[in-house]
Amino acid sequence: MTYRGVNAMAESFFATLECELLARTSLSTHAEARAAVFDFVEGWYNTRRRHSALGYVSPLEFERLHAAEPADGGLPVEALPAPTSQVELGLPVTTHAATGLAAGA
Repeated sequence: MTYRGVNAMAESFFATLECELLARTSLSTHAEARAAVFDFVEGWYNTRRRHSALGYVSPLEFERLHAAEPADGGLPVEALPAPTSQVELGLPVTTHAATGLAAGA
């Protein structure tokens, strides 16, 4: 996702927060505001509000629908081949100073 996409999502969230919570609620203290925002996000925004980007289902329902699917859309992790090299494992590869070849090559 691009930076602009993330920015648009954040702006959309804060616009919804302002319209649905802040414009309708009088908050006196920082603690009151923190609790209200938490209740808004966890009690409504993530559980019941329908999101167009998710096919007009709530994030909670979207997660339930897709919980059994592998993250990459392919094989389950158990069916993927095990990595065999340092590169595949994400480990640094040491090189010989004189030749520049990978150690053990």
